[in-house]
Order: sequence, then C-alpha cells, then structure tokens
Amino acid sequence: MMSEPPGKRTRTRHRLVTNALDLFEAQGFDDTTVAQITARARVSEMTFFRYFASKEMVVLDDPHDPVIAESVVAQPATLPPLVRVARGLRAAFAQVDEPEDLTTRRRVRVVAGSPALRAGMVRSNAATEAAIADALIADGVAPLPARVAAASVLAALTCALLEWATTQDGTTLADAVTTALDTVEVTSA
Repeated sequence: MMSEPPGKRTRTRHRLVTNALDLFEAQGFDDTTVAQITARARVSEMTFFRYFASKEMVVLDDPHDPVIAESVVAQPATLPPLVRVARGLRAAFAQVDEPEDLTTRRRVRVVAGSPALRAGMVRSNAATEAAIADALIADGVAPLPARVAAASVLAALTCALLEWATTQDGTTLADAVTTALDTVEVTSA
C-alpha cells in the first residue's frame, strides 16, 4: 500500500480536526459521530481511523511524552524533584513548536466542556505522569517523591491549559504554562 505524500497527509489530518471541532462545538462531543465528521471532511471512516484511534483522540492526542521525560532527566539531579519536573516541562515546552493557538484552544475548550473528555485527559496525563516518574526513579529519585512531583506539576499544567482555553483575557498558552510552572517552582523553593 502506498502512503500519502506528507502534504496531503497533513491537509487531511487538519481537515479532520477542523471539521470535528466544528461539529463538537455546534452539537457537543457526545452527540457527534465519526460518520458525521468523515462526511463533513469528505473522507471515509477508514481514513479517519488511520489518523485517530478513536473520536476522543481528535482532542486528546499528545505525542510529547518522550520529550518531556528526557527534559526532566536532563535537569540537574541536585534539584528537588518538584523543581526538576517543572524545569523539565519548561524545557520540553520550549523544544516543541507553539501549537496553533486557535486549534489548541478549541480542542482544550471541547475537553473542558465534556466530563468524559476531562476523564480522558486525566487518563492521558497518567501516561505522561508515569513517564516522568519512571525517568526520575531510573535516575535515582525515590519513587514517592518522583510520583508526587510528576503528579503535582501535571496538575498545574492541566489547570493552566483549562484556564487558558476557557477564558478570553488575552493570555497566551505560553504565558499560562509559564505562570503554572512558576507557581509550582516558587511554592517548592
């Protein structure tokens, strides 16, 4: 089977996300079907599932766990675990391209408005939390402090994302994340 050229693949993914978000915002996440998304995007359901394992992944997909874990471990081992995780997340955030503000805001706003998706976000964060904690533990941090640091910083990051997506005060995503990480670092010093 031949794969699509990168440009077409990117355009198809973007079309699926945009149409899905339009429908989620208009009629709600739970009342939107994959069939409606694919019809509106003019692709088959099979094509949808080449890009996303489920409807939830349109808004919950986050491929950054390895970058985050590596960035945390790269922080000096002499730092307290909480500061190490906060600084690692800050470094990881600096390594990835700034997400499309409007699309990211729409995705997070859809998540904020759906109890099922907020639960999915928690499950997704659990994988990131485990990756961070495991990296710290492998680097010599005791298991409980490693897990507490990972959970605390991810809770702050989640709070920042949800606040940023649901308010229109002009705060950028980078500003919201910086405020959350600054808060964690200040309270741990």
